Amino acid sequence: MASVPGTYARAFADVVAEQHLDVARVLHELHVIGMLVKENDDLRRVWENPSIPGEQKRRVVDALTAREGFSRPVRNFVSVLIDHQRIPLFAQIVREVEKEFDLRTGVAEALISSARELSDTEKRGLETQVARVTGKRVRATYSRDATLLGGAVVRVGSTIYDGSVVGQLQRLREEIAGGAAFSS
Repeated sequence: MASVPGTYARAFADVVAEQHLDVARVLHELHVIGMLVKENDDLRRVWENPSIPGEQKRRVVDALTAREGFSRPVRNFVSVLIDHQRIPLFAQIVREVEKEFDLRTGVAEALISSARELSDTEKRGLETQVARVTGKRVRATYSRDATLLGGAVVRVGSTIYDGSVVGQLQRLREEIAGGAAFSS
């Protein structure tokens, strides 16, 4: 069963693809609107209030679109979300739109944890290795994890590639434990 955010995301991604829109620009516009919805209680209350007529809500969308220079498809998408009372799901829908664009453009999101800050050369090397393994272009997010001792742990979707010293020690421990059971 498809999720509500996923359904809207796929439909919007179809529009973006059909109209050959700039994905980066579309995402930027959605993020700006998301930030406004998150930070502006009055705007959110107006867009979420079922007693305010849709026409008035769309006028607010139109004013915002004109002020910010947003594209017509983004304006229409936000209007559809307002009309279907989906603004409370806006952040989730935008995340699903990002995932849908990544899927369609062959981009893998990689979360890379390392024991220390990596140099740009090390980052490029890791990203190249992940791209080779996944067969996709990689967009990486880096974090430090002092518990790793050394090496790195890479998460792409639900797959984890553990090249950390802690992971290597754990695998060695398992091998030794398994070998000890057979030698008795």
